[in-house]
Amino acid sequence: MTTARTPSRISARASSSRTRRPASRFSTRNSLAYLFLTALILYFLIPIWWLVVASTKDVGGLFNGTSGALWFDKTFAFIPNLMQLFTYNDGIYIHWLGNSLLYALTGGFGATVLAVLAGYGFAKYNFKGRRLMFSLLLGSVMVPLTALVIPTFILLSNVHMTDTIWAVILPSLLNPFGVYLMSVYTSNAVPDELLDAARVDGAGEIRTFFQVAFPLLRPAFVTVLLLSVVATWNNYFLPLAMLSNSKLFPITVGLGLWEGQASANNSGGVSLWGLIIIGSLVSIIPLVIAFLTLQKYWQGGLAIGSLK
Repeated sequence: MTTARTPSRISARASSSRTRRPASRFSTRNSLAYLFLTALILYFLIPIWWLVVASTKDVGGLFNGTSGALWFDKTFAFIPNLMQLFTYNDGIYIHWLGNSLLYALTGGFGATVLAVLAGYGFAKYNFKGRRLMFSLLLGSVMVPLTALVIPTFILLSNVHMTDTIWAVILPSLLNPFGVYLMSVYTSNAVPDELLDAARVDGAGEIRTFFQVAFPLLRPAFVTVLLLSVVATWNNYFLPLAMLSNSKLFPITVGLGLWEGQASANNSGGVSLWGLIIIGSLVSIIPLVIAFLTLQKYWQGGLAIGSLK
């Protein structure tokens, strides 16, 4: 004797089948996303891994080694390579490292301060010509920085400032993207009611900015600071065009100088390739330390945004 299926059982089975299908699709999409992210991680980590491995090899292992390009050689020469890097040519690499720190810290911090002040002004003040100036700002974001190097060189050469540290620092103070980022973040993170309440309590504009607005802008401040420091640290074309004294070179231009010498001198330039490789490894260590140290501010900014 057979029993008839009730409509409730049929609808229950149909609903359960509907809920199973999206789960399988969701798992497939997750697997593809994980595979894609894994491929991206390998794509970015393999060059860094090669740089670390190559920095531990001597000249023979670098060009004639049998261990392969992505694995360590029998001779571990990291410490000798590092000592040779800091003593070659009277320690010129140390001068380049100090110059990069000077340019990155002064130019990056100055660009961040100007971006915070300008972004706050665009977001919280209504003044004549605000829309026109903000439109010009957005237009300047689309202009590549390399296109401005030659006009900047002509401008600074007319005032006799080329081949000085100011020829690198002053152009690095302009960061239109940082101003735009701070303007957008300020308009969303700092309520107008909070500023009006501070003004009603008798606080001036400067006190209102530093005690009320700036604590809310700290995550964006750190983000713009890191972007500015990294951009100044990795800048190559600007100091190459502005500087002719090798003692004023940053790391990027200095390593480019060594690369040109190594390519031109086939016999004596072999050892320079080892210095270039380990010098490139040392040059990224300050950036890694900066990102790891300031990461907590980004996490704090994300937490504040989720609570809001």
